Amino acid sequence: MAAGLLAPAGEAGWSGLALLCGVVAVATAVAVARFWPAPIDQALGAVALVLAGAAPLLLLAQGGTFGASAIGLWLFVGGATLLVWTRLTLLAARPASRLTGWIAPALFGVTVLWLWQVLVVGFAVPQVLLPTPHQVGTILVTRLDVLWPDFRQTFFKSVLPGYAIGCGAGLVVAIVADRFGFLKRGLLPVCSLASAMPIVGIAPIMVMWFGFDWQSKAAVVAVVTFFPMLVNALAGLAAVDDMLRDMMHSYAASPAQTLRKLRLPTALPFVFNALRINSTLALISAIVAEFFGSPILGLGFRISAEVARLNVDVVWAAIAIAALAGSLFYGLIAVVERALTFWHPSYRT
Repeated sequence: MAAGLLAPAGEAGWSGLALLCGVVAVATAVAVARFWPAPIDQALGAVALVLAGAAPLLLLAQGGTFGASAIGLWLFVGGATLLVWTRLTLLAARPASRLTGWIAPALFGVTVLWLWQVLVVGFAVPQVLLPTPHQVGTILVTRLDVLWPDFRQTFFKSVLPGYAIGCGAGLVVAIVADRFGFLKRGLLPVCSLASAMPIVGIAPIMVMWFGFDWQSKAAVVAVVTFFPMLVNALAGLAAVDDMLRDMMHSYAASPAQTLRKLRLPTALPFVFNALRINSTLALISAIVAEFFGSPILGLGFRISAEVARLNVDVVWAAIAIAALAGSLFYGLIAVVERALTFWHPSYRT
């Protein structure tokens, strides 16, 4: 009877295995949470999570019709999700460390992918609407020879040059505008107006000006990243304490010395804030710009081409590559920021 709750008839063997894994997982979780010391808690908690996650996947891998008829399966999935929630709560309650700082987000991400796989397979969602993570991973492996040149075209030829030009120009213009007050008062309203321009309006113009190759995409990235850097850098340069400014004046420091030794270091947190924001804006704007004309390479080109062919798994694979690249780029900037602004109060423990 319990097996029948988990899945339709004819799959009782695998249903029984799933039920057994579920019972072991729940019993282990209860024992771990209440009776065992911390090292055994962590080991048995990991075993419980593996068993709870493997049971539905083993059951669904056998095929058949599940959906709303397998009430027990979805009750078990809900219980496994609650188990993960409990483990995340316990991790959050422990003293912060480098290990727990990585385990908690990794466990949450794996749980999201697991739920995605179970729900899509269990309810037989058509691939054209939403592929499973397994299908997306298969595309990443089998179509890497196609997706890697697309990534190289978008990231290395469009994002990085445009990012460097836009952020560099924004910082230089901010320093000049801070030195001359009339430029500062004139540029800020223009920045507010320009930042409201949609990417889909800028991209066709840049394609007409610079052609269909990477130069037009880099130009779009430069335009999009220029204004966040300009606004943040101006705010950072203006955030200098008046007492420190008077101290530099009492030392007869020139404007260039004050800028180099006081104002630019004070503005570094604001500059890195703009760099982190622009790391994601640059990738998004380059991909969107490729929709309006590009050579037969690029993540944006691949997404638009495969959507027309209804190859949604390839589209999701391209999205996964873009998301991973953006996250790594953001993380790299955060590491550099930590190394250069270690003195900032936000890093004090």
